Amino acid sequence: MPYASRSRRAQATNYWPGFVDALSSLLLVIIFLLSLFMLSQFFLGQEISGKDDAMTRLNAQIAELTDLLQLEKAGASDLTATIATLQATLTSTTGERDQLAAQIAGIGGEDEGKEARIAQLEGEVLAKDDLSREAAAQVALLNQQLAALRTQIGALEQALQASETQDVEAKGQIADLGRRLNLALAQRVQDLSRYRSDFFGKLRQILEGRADVRVVGDRFVFQSEVLFAPGEATISPEGQAAVAQLGNAIKELESQIPADVNWVLRIDGHTDKRPINTPEFPSNWELSAARSIAVTKYFVDQGIPAQHLVAAGFGDSRPIDPGDTPEALARNRRIEFKLTDG
Repeated sequence: MPYASRSRRAQATNYWPGFVDALSSLLLVIIFLLSLFMLSQFFLGQEISGKDDAMTRLNAQIAELTDLLQLEKAGASDLTATIATLQATLTSTTGERDQLAAQIAGIGGEDEGKEARIAQLEGEVLAKDDLSREAAAQVALLNQQLAALRTQIGALEQALQASETQDVEAKGQIADLGRRLNLALAQRVQDLSRYRSDFFGKLRQILEGRADVRVVGDRFVFQSEVLFAPGEATISPEGQAAVAQLGNAIKELESQIPADVNWVLRIDGHTDKRPINTPEFPSNWELSAARSIAVTKYFVDQGIPAQHLVAAGFGDSRPIDPGDTPEALARNRRIEFKLTDG
């Protein structure tokens, strides 16, 4: 009966590793998505910042053109008023000249005493003619200036309209850029998920039937005894055969993934909680890191690019079984492989 009771307790604790792994996988997926979101926000912020600077310059140009247009319109109004005044003066002067000419004609048959008056009136007529010609010249000059001013106003209005059109186009480009960036990020996430599924499917075929290799969430878990002797970080001949199979699957995956998709295979080393203190490995950290690095170097020797490999040692800090039984300790001594983004 005590033996049956211990068996039931051992079976009950086996649910805890799966639950922990599920939570860990969910947390890693959330961190991955948050990282993608922050990256997209960074690049989108950089692009929008550049567009905002361009829009600020365009708005400043629009404001400057608007002020200049108002000044030119005010100058045109002043010139129009001046022309109207000169035309009124010209009309008045012409009337006075005609009146003086009529007076001269009326007194043409009188005596010589009035010749002086006639001469005076003729002088006034000549003066009025000079004034009329001067006024007409000023009116012609002002009309030319007014025409040039209206041309400038037309050019300013066209420039203002072009600037406003460019402003609208810039805003549309910013919105379109944001949409395209979000679509590209979503596509990259889908691509990596698809290649991860292909990788897992390939590894399942290679490792089918092996009890010492498990799939936990989004990771393949090798028991350390498959690859290493106890307390050692040199891959055994049997372990080299298993790692070589993984290397072939990774190289096949590398040939399928486009160059613009960033990915890495993370190799995590874990130990059980029993302490180690040897000249070569003063602690579990050194042992787990050395084992992870040994697998990574083996992959590099097999022709896998180093930029797609990450080695990490966790010591005994992340157990998947909190028990003290030999079986629990064996489950915690492991090498994990995970395909993730770069």
